[in-house]
Amino acid sequence: MDKPMTRRELMQLGLGSAAAAVAAGLLPRRALAALEAASQPARASKAKAVIQIWLWGGPCHIDTFDPKPKAGSDYSGPLDHPIATNVPGIQIGELLPLLAKQADKYSIIRSMTHGNNGHETAAYIVQTGRQPGGRLVFPSVGAVVSLFKGYNAGYKGLIPPYIVLTQLQGRFSESGFLGAKYKPFATGGDPRQPRFAVEGVVAAGVSDQRQKDRRALKNRLNALRRQGKDDPELAAAAVAEEQAYGLILGDEGKVFDLTQEKAELRERYGNSTFGQACLVARRLVERGVPYVTINYNGWDTHKQHFQAMRRMLPDMDKGMATLLADLADHRLLDSTIVWWSGEFGRTPKVQNEAPWSGGRGHYGKVFSAVLAGGGFKGGRVVGASDERGQDVKDRPVYAADLIASMYELLGIDDQARLPNPEGLPILAVPTAAEGIKTAGRLKEIL
Repeated sequence: MDKPMTRRELMQLGLGSAAAAVAAGLLPRRALAALEAASQPARASKAKAVIQIWLWGGPCHIDTFDPKPKAGSDYSGPLDHPIATNVPGIQIGELLPLLAKQADKYSIIRSMTHGNNGHETAAYIVQTGRQPGGRLVFPSVGAVVSLFKGYNAGYKGLIPPYIVLTQLQGRFSESGFLGAKYKPFATGGDPRQPRFAVEGVVAAGVSDQRQKDRRALKNRLNALRRQGKDDPELAAAAVAEEQAYGLILGDEGKVFDLTQEKAELRERYGNSTFGQACLVARRLVERGVPYVTINYNGWDTHKQHFQAMRRMLPDMDKGMATLLADLADHRLLDSTIVWWSGEFGRTPKVQNEAPWSGGRGHYGKVFSAVLAGGGFKGGRVVGASDERGQDVKDRPVYAADLIASMYELLGIDDQARLPNPEGLPILAVPTAAEGIKTAGRLKEIL
């Protein structure tokens, strides 16, 4: 079958008839899987959206949310004075004072583990819950949420349902076998600049009036469209153009215009790319966008690690703490999961030898993640690493456990299937039946 069927056609065909058509070779297996995915019954959900704060490179668990001052300077380096939080008994890194005041809003997982020290493979594990290397490239959490909470679930916004601020993760395929329809829209640009130049939406150096003038001129010169106004393909192109200009000049595109926010609030987020990206993320969720990734680079600190931490952690502290408070102020935190993580942690023992001279390497044996909002309980610690942060001491948590917990709060059904090129019965939720390591969902904070 050359022409792909539309979702409406598939729904009209029905599951039974579609299965028969697949058996007869009249319909691709992928089309049946798409119909099955679209037919999944909706479950009640606490969470409507996810903001993923992705620290590319791997943040150090010891210097952030799992301090080990008793391990000595070989492990803590100069950051050996953890601070108390507003939750009795919980301490975090000394460079996170603003987050320390809001520990009641989030929970810390101190026993994440997968044992993989490669950037690309570890990023794949953490964001898909699956092991790399098979025939299929699995989609990330963002693509899966886009499938079940995006246009298939009635999302009607002009803003795509899966946004990355501001750059994609490079060699990581966010959409996997789900294909281009579920790829994220990467904004490009820098939200810290006076005008956030979002690719395809906001052109740097071009005012709204100039955009309107350009469009008017283009329409006057477009004789082909006038002559072919009854052509269905030209009509479809006209609809697409109207939607594009709706983003460029209409109200929806203004979600990226941070000048609409008070200067005081922008200052609270921090005058950095990360801080202002956090503010954009809140505005996107407020508009109904179900999944936003803030791709926060710079955490691969093999050298001059502690100099980098003194520069970067205050920036992260300011942006993330204000995001949590701002979501709460806008009554969005209860329905928005905030997921903080990187692909792994960093070597607990400081690498003082040459050529690292005070750096930390990759470390997948144990690391930390943070979850807030969307139905997750705050003020808790799940699991523990040992006294030096080298091994999981208590309650291992695998990526599949964390992802399954988020899907539960998002109302993604346990039996929901992912459409795939081979028509295989693949569930959205990674399970032990696939040979995936799991220690159970995060019941402690659900």
